[in-house]
Amino acid sequence: MASLVVILGVFWGLCILSVAILKWNEVRYRKKGLPPGTMGWPLFGETTEFLKQGPAFMKNQRSRFGSFFKSHILGCPTIVSMDTQLNRYILVNEVKGLVPGYPQSMLDILGKCNIAAVHGSAHKYMRGALLALISPTMIKDQLLPKIDDFMRHHLSDWDNKIVDIQEKTKEMAFLSSLKQIASTEACSISETFMPEFIKLVLGTLSLPINLPNTNYHRGFQARQNITCLLRKLVEERRASGEKQGDMLGHLLGEENKYKLSDEEMIDLIITILYSGYETVSTTSMMAVKYLHDHPKVLEELRKEHMAIRERKNAEDPTDYKEYRSMRFTRAVIYETSRLASIVNGVLRKTTMDMDINGYVIPKGWRVYVYTREVSYDPCLYPDPLTFNPWRWLEKGLENQHHFLIFGGGTRQCPGKELSLAEISTFLHYFVTRYKWEEVEGNELMKFPRVEAPNGLRIRVSAH
Repeated sequence: MASLVVILGVFWGLCILSVAILKWNEVRYRKKGLPPGTMGWPLFGETTEFLKQGPAFMKNQRSRFGSFFKSHILGCPTIVSMDTQLNRYILVNEVKGLVPGYPQSMLDILGKCNIAAVHGSAHKYMRGALLALISPTMIKDQLLPKIDDFMRHHLSDWDNKIVDIQEKTKEMAFLSSLKQIASTEACSISETFMPEFIKLVLGTLSLPINLPNTNYHRGFQARQNITCLLRKLVEERRASGEKQGDMLGHLLGEENKYKLSDEEMIDLIITILYSGYETVSTTSMMAVKYLHDHPKVLEELRKEHMAIRERKNAEDPTDYKEYRSMRFTRAVIYETSRLASIVNGVLRKTTMDMDINGYVIPKGWRVYVYTREVSYDPCLYPDPLTFNPWRWLEKGLENQHHFLIFGGGTRQCPGKELSLAEISTFLHYFVTRYKWEEVEGNELMKFPRVEAPNGLRIRVSAH
């Protein structure tokens, strides 16, 4: 009996202590002029709920506090903005006093020279170097032929197989980018590179606590291993003196006006791999799911791609003109991106006390421009939960200014066109070669998608 009393006493004591700590943390951030919201635990804040619940966490906070509220996520006090007009203003105008504000874990692991971390003249220079690698001319002359060749072979042996489409599209996104970066070395380094890269990705969305067995620690170690691998690659390519038509060849070429240091070059390569990995793989996977569920859309898409193939021999690659003619394909990708919302928003950081939306935001706080809910606004997208690619053709593919999936203003995603080319080419070979049915995973793919699905498997057969 006595031991039971002790246990109950300890239990209630811990409960009271927990409530007191939470209350103290709320009072600590109850400054005049701040918007409403909750701050969670000291140091950890509400990061666990944010990462586990995803959009459900945001919806819950919005129902309690409105479209502009405070929180503490990924190691920093943060203002979340879910206001459509305010978000567009921030993204398009690069409001004075706001700079990129990505989590410390992301900055540490992606490198201090990555394009998301720098601003001002450094951002302009690094963005220029990146755009030189993925310009329309580069896509047309060098990158699209590599993408086409890769996709043709990647999809060549799926007939009569059960395929884990999530696993295959992630592999596809990584290996396709690696081939564009280092065409001749991609095969030899991919087996060592990919496991380290996956650890790096997981580490970027974690609390920056450098203890053994944490995602941050594993991600930081992976960053060091990848840096060593890429530095060796750069040194070997430079020593060989061979001129190759890939991204690394362009970076090392005498004609390249952007003379990057090895550190800047490595950070840029990691940025290219990282930025396309989740977006290309998840959009490709979700497109397969949505096409399966909407036979009329699949029929229209297949018609567009079959028309291209009928004009060619079986082994002829697609060219840039044919890629640009894939209007319905682009509409399918946009509609998939709208419903799947792979990128939920962008982060900024205040460099001074700022008045935003009638509130005073302290210097050093982050502002999370949360764009996901815009995609489900019935005023912008009638019947928003319906998968309807035709909506993008009615007003013009590039004329919908509220569509912020690729960001906006001077920081609009520079890799947008390259990602579209990869997904379009994947869909081209997939729908012209195969038909498919789901084996398992359907219950994880309910409309609209709440978070990344796992385990979607399809049975593939020749079309």
